[in-house]
Amino acid sequence: MKVLIIEDEVIASEKLAKMLLDLDENIVVAGKTGSIKDSVKWLTEKTADLIFLDIQLSDGLSFSIFEQVQVNTPVIFTTAYDQYAIKAFQVNSIAYLLKPIKKSELIESLRKYKSFKSAFSIDFEELLLSIAESKSKFKTRFLVQAGDKMRKIETEEIAYFYVREKWVFLKTFQGNQFTIGYTLEDLESKINQKQFFRINRKFIVNVKAIVNMVSHSRSRVKLYLNPPYENSEDLVVSIERSPDFKKWLDE
Repeated sequence: MKVLIIEDEVIASEKLAKMLLDLDENIVVAGKTGSIKDSVKWLTEKTADLIFLDIQLSDGLSFSIFEQVQVNTPVIFTTAYDQYAIKAFQVNSIAYLLKPIKKSELIESLRKYKSFKSAFSIDFEELLLSIAESKSKFKTRFLVQAGDKMRKIETEEIAYFYVREKWVFLKTFQGNQFTIGYTLEDLESKINQKQFFRINRKFIVNVKAIVNMVSHSRSRVKLYLNPPYENSEDLVVSIERSPDFKKWLDE
């Protein structure tokens, strides 16, 4: 079975390829592309039995690929969007994998492919509408406790989220900080990832809070934020996240 992986995150693409090869020795990764342009070129010249397709590519939404080239190949979508955003996939019987991809879900998607082995009927208008709706589902504010009082913090006011001694805090651009009842993993799916990025296991930063960056050891990036954070070593983008971080900044 020949597989095409369309994914603009190199680490994610390589990880998926390895998972597929580990699961089935008959799978051949015939190609990997990371943009609409390269994918259209590949599909114009070659064919695959199954396509793993990321929704958001470096040069736009991947649905436009199908506007430029005729594709009758079954598609398994991969997406970082939450469950609300993928309801249209279920309605249209389209297989999908929610990032980070789990082995059990990958196995089930391959089982589904082998059961049908036919092109899915894709309603792109419904998918685009569903994704547009999902953007409005990002959290717009947080309720926090300040002594015996409560107050709301608009998401735009937040410079960064961080972990300290198992507690998760948010810090505003005005320098105020509050504990919140979320893990960083929870926050990643609830906040706008165009605005916020998780740089390591301790920090999620707002792009507007970054005032300076310097190269660090092993191709990492060290950040300087406003308002400042006391331990600068906590503000180093991890090795595995550095490539995606640089891509995020360059959007």
